[in-house]
Amino acid sequence: MGQIHLEKVRKAFGEAVIIPELDLQIEDGEFVVFVGPSGCGKSTLLRLIAGLEDVTGGQIVIDGQDATELPPAKRGLAMVFQSYALYPHMSVRKNIAFPLKMAGMDQAEINRRVDYAAKTLNLDNYIDRRPAQLSGGQRQRVAIGRAIVREPAAFLFDEPLSNLDAALRVGMRLEISELHQRLKTTMVYVTHDQVEAMTMADKIVVLRAGHIEQVGSPLELYSAPRNTFVAGFIGSPKMNQLGGAEAARYNAETIGIRPEHLRLSTTEGTWKGTVKVSEHLGSDTFLHVESPVHDEPLTVRADGEFPVHAGDVVYLTPEEDKIHRFDAKGLAIR
Repeated sequence: MGQIHLEKVRKAFGEAVIIPELDLQIEDGEFVVFVGPSGCGKSTLLRLIAGLEDVTGGQIVIDGQDATELPPAKRGLAMVFQSYALYPHMSVRKNIAFPLKMAGMDQAEINRRVDYAAKTLNLDNYIDRRPAQLSGGQRQRVAIGRAIVREPAAFLFDEPLSNLDAALRVGMRLEISELHQRLKTTMVYVTHDQVEAMTMADKIVVLRAGHIEQVGSPLELYSAPRNTFVAGFIGSPKMNQLGGAEAARYNAETIGIRPEHLRLSTTEGTWKGTVKVSEHLGSDTFLHVESPVHDEPLTVRADGEFPVHAGDVVYLTPEEDKIHRFDAKGLAIR
């Protein structure tokens, strides 16, 4: 079991309120990602769940038990940090086994669990190496293995891929997703990278200044953002947002249109503009188009071989049924 329920959880440091009252339900087996800009409270929230920070108010319930005052070791959770925190003088086997050895577990059971974790994470061939002989991705797998052997009710990941280069990040992203599918264990994952959130999560929790802005599946947040903040944060490149006369045409304070929902033409269309920058990415090309309808360039997704370059005049036409409307408070108009 790995249910985690937060009920009116609050965190403050003196007069500074980091997380106002917050309610959240994480169900058994879910892969939940906390995402938001720097300083939004996502890592603090994870540390509250882990017991590494004391709550100022509210209740944390894990599998039906009030865990608010329980120490981290009694919560049945395992945390994987941004830094690998491996012992350099120990082999992979000893690093993975260390928390079990400290708990006084029987050696035969330790061996069974370590062998299982090593096989699960494809570390069999590196089991006798030391951390200095491993790549960054392999070190992170050892850190995850140290969590697996504890057989926790839930895994907590605090930006575990931040220290890896781009290629390793993609590979580890896939490995963690596959690990979740194999173990079927609850995972709570913190990141500032919304691409990680979109590709890994069953459920995304978007945070801003300690508030939950929206909770839902990646596609729900992408297709039906609750407000302009979520609309601008979820999606890469981000949604174009326009105000003024163009928004008024749709009885809205602000309208949003994603780059792939703007039809592009060199001859005719709703909005005339000039290509400022053309980013060719192979199968796709992203154009940044200056237009009188907006004070910032509009981003347009086009076919990778679309014949247009910086300085060319183009016409953009939004797909009417894909336009998002928001009121004066920034809330979606349904």
